[in-house]
Amino acid sequence: MGEGGRGRRSRDDLPQPRRRSKVGAVSESGEPALRHQLMEATVSKMLNEFREFAVKGNVVDLAIGVIIGAAFGQIVTSVVSDLFMPLVGAVFGGLDFSNYFIPLSANVTENSLAAAREQGAVFAYGHFLTVVINFLIVAWILFIVVKGINRLRRKAATEPPPAPPAPTREESLLMEIRDILAQKA
Repeated sequence: MGEGGRGRRSRDDLPQPRRRSKVGAVSESGEPALRHQLMEATVSKMLNEFREFAVKGNVVDLAIGVIIGAAFGQIVTSVVSDLFMPLVGAVFGGLDFSNYFIPLSANVTENSLAAAREQGAVFAYGHFLTVVINFLIVAWILFIVVKGINRLRRKAATEPPPAPPAPTREESLLMEIRDILAQKA
């Protein structure tokens, strides 16, 4: 109690409020700040798991595949729109399929698809044909690529495995010793 024993408490006798621990701090009782350690361990574990996930071969291979696929898509789109479709248009009288449409509104008077869409509803079958032809070309190219890869895999699977290397001098001597001991036994 306090001085004189009258039931008064001194400042030292009153319970002290808890203080929040800071990074690397130690509580008043001398124990480490447990909450901080648990949070630090959890964050460290999550970062390690993420690093393992991100560096795995499958994730990296997938990322490379997506990037190459995007570049390949641009090449195929260019082949279709710049090389193939002009030839198809020339065969069919020099017309561009993308501007074939049927107006669904009396307000549509334009001849180009973009301007006609601004005027009202249109049935754009020419654009649909262009997309279908584009898809068929992409599917055909991918089919040829996959067929080539499968051919290479089959060729690699049918090749005989390489002959095992000849035993070294030490291995030959050890085999001779083994055979001699086997004959004596």
